[in-house]
Amino acid sequence: MTARRIRVADEVWIATALLHREHGDREDFSIAEIVERAQRENLTESVLLRPGVRTHAAQHCVASKPASPGRYRMLAETSRGRRRLYSSMDRPHRDRVSGKSLPRREEIPEEYHHLLDWYREHFDVKRSDTAEDPILSLRGLGRELWDGHDPDDYVRRLRERWE
Repeated sequence: MTARRIRVADEVWIATALLHREHGDREDFSIAEIVERAQRENLTESVLLRPGVRTHAAQHCVASKPASPGRYRMLAETSRGRRRLYSSMDRPHRDRVSGKSLPRREEIPEEYHHLLDWYREHFDVKRSDTAEDPILSLRGLGRELWDGHDPDDYVRRLRERWE
């Protein structure tokens, strides 16, 4: 049996995408879960998992980390040791802005092409539709302090004490 040729970064992306599809209620996964899923999927059809899979899941594919050496933007670090697929709403490290974020369809086995379609139609769209602007989310903050009170009256009372 000849081993499939697939990039390690693409293998990590596929394993993470499969985890998202299988566990739609989860936001992220541990590096160990991603590595284990890649091993179960056995994309290279070899006996052993390539040693670079863990390193790619931990460092090489993580968009927010400095490039070393690749500039992949395939995963986002949600917290220490936790990863999810990269989204167009994520801010990559400046070294990775133009890096590859998705496998190229022609470079992965055909049975995984549906993951690329799912990512574009459901995963990335869902994030951009529900993403909240951090500044705009402050609108109305502290409103309860003024319930039943006139802000102009409050300012007038403060100014009365000025000399």
